[in-house]
Parts: sequence; structure tokens; C-alpha cells
Amino acid sequence: MKSEEKILSFLQTKEMSTVEEIAKNVGFSRQYIHRLLDRLIDKALVEKNGKIPHVYYRICDSKKNTENPKITLEKERFLFEHFLLVQAMGNMLQGVEAMQYWCAIQQLDFNKTTAEYIETRKKYLSYFNKEGFIDGLQKLQNTSGMKEIGVDYLYYMDFYAIERFGKTHLGTLMHYAKQGQNKSLMKIIVSEIKYRIANFINENQIDAIVFVPPTIKRHLQIMDFFEKNIGIDLPKITVKKIKNNIIIPQKALSKLAERIENAKKTFYVGENKSYRKILILDDAVGSGATINEIALKIKTAGIASEIYGLAITGSYKGFDVISEI
Repeated sequence: MKSEEKILSFLQTKEMSTVEEIAKNVGFSRQYIHRLLDRLIDKALVEKNGKIPHVYYRICDSKKNTENPKITLEKERFLFEHFLLVQAMGNMLQGVEAMQYWCAIQQLDFNKTTAEYIETRKKYLSYFNKEGFIDGLQKLQNTSGMKEIGVDYLYYMDFYAIERFGKTHLGTLMHYAKQGQNKSLMKIIVSEIKYRIANFINENQIDAIVFVPPTIKRHLQIMDFFEKNIGIDLPKITVKKIKNNIIIPQKALSKLAERIENAKKTFYVGENKSYRKILILDDAVGSGATINEIALKIKTAGIASEIYGLAITGSYKGFDVISEI
């Protein structure tokens, strides 16, 4: 029996195994087993889960197509830039590898699905302006129940999700970074957005910034992480979330009217300086209530006369309530 076959034979008897367990049962050195496992992973016969020091290996049960797909370099680059997913076991895939996996688990033809994805994604890319942002102000103005608009401009960096294919590249990163309080994913997001935000600030001559405070208690808050790591050298206007006996997070409210009421009565702006242009930065625009109500409070207090809102992701069909992030 070949060395690789010995490892596969052993793994067939176990749900998950460590290198130490494999070495004990097949009689190879750990160094040699690592090399064999790398080969088996490349062949999609074995999956690796966990991170050092707790790494486990198992038989791959996906029907991933490991053959090199016939795809142009242009399409390969497009997939790498736009298509990203996280497997159920927590591994992140990107580009061609992600599309292969997605097609395999849904039993779809790779080339046909790739073409359909590129066509669909390009439809959504047509909404980006020449600076690379999506203008969401008109959607906010047309949202039923939004009686007064506080922001003068509202943009976001990408849609949270698109039809059929689900969450976008940024939407996927935001979802798992926030829900899992994952610092590694937050660092990836920062690396992708920090220069875009800096350019936005320079182009629009922003004088001060507001980082929208979190409404859910988490050990690692994504907006706090952004504030510390994006590196914006501007005066920061403090907005506080008022805590009552029972804290009602925005994402727990399913109706727009409730979100507006919550934002209106639980956000406090404490500032006595005046600025010309202020940027309110948030992780996601769902209903739009949070950014809009904070903007109204800033204007009522006479802190600024012109307010920009910017979110990492936003909804496509008007301003729906995004409850995931």
C-alpha cells in the first residue's frame, strides 16, 4: 500500500485526526506525514481544519472539481477580486477555488455558472460612480416612513449581497468578522477600505468624523477596531449609545419605524464645536435609520451644516432591514 493510501485508509476510520495520531498508527515521521497531507489536500482528498496548535485532518467529503478549469485570465482575475466564500468548517476560499467549491456543492457547471456570475456582478457594478462608491441618498429619500432626511450625501462601498449568489466579497468579510468577532478578518477589511476612505475624505474635504457606536455588546467591536486601525487623522465627534435597563439593538428590530424610534431616543451627540463637513462612518446601511438620525441630531445641535454618510456595505433594493450584521 502506498504512503498516501495508508493515511487515507486510517482517516477513513476516524472523523478527525491529528498528525500525532496519524504518525502513531501508520508509522511515518511527522515531517513526512505533513508532506503527504499537503499532497492529499491539493488533490482535495483531505481537508484541514483548525489552526496551530489544534489542527485536525479529515477525509474531504465535498465533490470539488480539482481539474484546472478552462477559464481566461480575465475571468480568473474577476473571480479573484469579487468571489469569496467561507465553508461550513470555517475555511475561506477565493476566486476560482471558491467558485469550484460553490458549483460542486450545488452540482452546477463551472463554466456556465462563472459566466452567469460575472454577468450578474457586472450589473451591480454599474451602480458604482467614477470614484468607486454607490450613491444611496435617493433610496433613503424614497424609503417609506423616513419623514426627515438628515444626511446630505449617503454612499456605501459595496452591496451587502446580490441576487442568487448571495453575499459579496465585502459582505462576506463583514458578516463573519462581526459575527465571529474575528480580528484577522477585520484586518483584511481595513486593508481593503482604508485608502478608499482616505480618498473619500480628501475628495470631499471632510473636517471631522463620527464612528457609529455599536448597539450590541461584543468583546471585540468592529467599529472600535476600525476607529483604531483605519488611521484617520481628523477630529472625532463622540456619539454615545444610551443604555436603558433593557438594551434593544437595532438588528433586533424588524420594522423601520421601530429602528427610527430606537435611533432617535438612544443616540446622544455630545459636542460643542462646529465643523463645515462631517463624515458619519458605519459598518452597514440596513434601514438607514442610524446614520440618518445621528445626522439629524448633529444638525439640530448646530455642529455641522453638511453631512456625509458612508457605510462599508448597503442593501440593493431600497433600504431593507439587514438583521445579520
